[in-house]
Amino acid sequence: MSNTVIKVENLSKQYRLGEIGTGSITHDVNRWWSRVRGKEDPYLKIGDVNDRTVKGDSEYVWALKDINFEVKQGEVLGVIGRNGAGKSTLLKILSRTTTPTIGSVKIKGRIASLLEVGTGFHPDLSGRDNIFLNGAILGMTKQEIKNKFDEIVDFAGIERYIDTPVKRYSSGMYVRLAFGVAAHLESEILIIDEVLAVGDAEFQKKALGKMQDASTQEGRTVLFVSHNMAALSTLCTTSILMQYGQIVAQGNTRQIIDKYISAGIHSEGEILQDEIIYKEKSSKAFFNSIRVICNNKITNLVGIGDEVIIELEYTIVVQDTILNCSIHLLDNFGACIFATTNLASANLLVDDYSGKSLQMGRYKSHCKIPANFLNDANYVINAFLVPKDNHDMASVENALTLSVTETGEMRKEYTGQWIGMLRPKFAWNTIFVG
Repeated sequence: MSNTVIKVENLSKQYRLGEIGTGSITHDVNRWWSRVRGKEDPYLKIGDVNDRTVKGDSEYVWALKDINFEVKQGEVLGVIGRNGAGKSTLLKILSRTTTPTIGSVKIKGRIASLLEVGTGFHPDLSGRDNIFLNGAILGMTKQEIKNKFDEIVDFAGIERYIDTPVKRYSSGMYVRLAFGVAAHLESEILIIDEVLAVGDAEFQKKALGKMQDASTQEGRTVLFVSHNMAALSTLCTTSILMQYGQIVAQGNTRQIIDKYISAGIHSEGEILQDEIIYKEKSSKAFFNSIRVICNNKITNLVGIGDEVIIELEYTIVVQDTILNCSIHLLDNFGACIFATTNLASANLLVDDYSGKSLQMGRYKSHCKIPANFLNDANYVINAFLVPKDNHDMASVENALTLSVTETGEMRKEYTGQWIGMLRPKFAWNTIFVG
């Protein structure tokens, strides 16, 4: 495998719903009879995709289906996906706590795993005893564990409780010690599931720093599952995106995060009244449509050098309502790039209705985002209808996506995504003064 430390080939995992184990005695006999005749397991030909939101036709479900990927030594691989995508099942197979139904996993080196709170710990043993127990499981000698002991306890920050049974620990203390053990004992591969979310912000920062050091300084391989997109983008150079037990994308972490966040958000450049999902509803107004317009077309795909118009069409249902429109533009990590409102601003309509009492009826408000202002990135649009007193507002989050791409017109200067959230093209002037 050269410098490949994990190689997963055609990996699949099947479960039978509503039963403990893989099936009934009848099913086991059928499997045995197929093996005797040199036939394939008949139950591998059936089973539904692991979509927990719909009722399937089979009692079998594929938690994983045809998974293939490789991980190099020293690589930090992110595993991204919504709940039920198969991430934890994959890590359990890699950690050898469960076996695959089909396929193979080849691993070079020892694995330290932190899959869920309490993994690998005996509740009746003290923190000290569990450190030595985990080290022994990894094949370390007692002296090797002693050499790491103080470092583990100092990292976990629980010295006062080290001789207390871990069943009396809080979940945060549990995770601190478990991560300290996994990160400091001699293993070539570190597998971390979402459990770090249990810890406080200070510990999460400390743990992420340790994982980074384990990769860059110690040459250890890290597999990291998290719903914290900022942590994934900081720590992982490459990631895989899982959906319904399958890998649907693999590559640069930022691109994978964009794909993950954008999934499920309306991406046609227009959302109409019947499709709009409100976070808050107003008794005074409602949206008829929200649109992105570029070059007189409704689209969510625009170039760096294009002017973008965001159009809000809405209906006022209470006479003499003072109401203003607002738009928030967010990046895919939820950070607000800017917020803008039509209050006291020039409207694209003939008359400027911002800040004035409005009669009942239908209105359109437009917001212009100038060309050469946004970066080469994906954005999310939130839209609001805000009465004068800021109460009883209508708010729609994740209404539309906006994808801005490099068109090549600045190829002589620089292509690709620039540093920073925005990419404004300001007027510059250079003169000779010497």
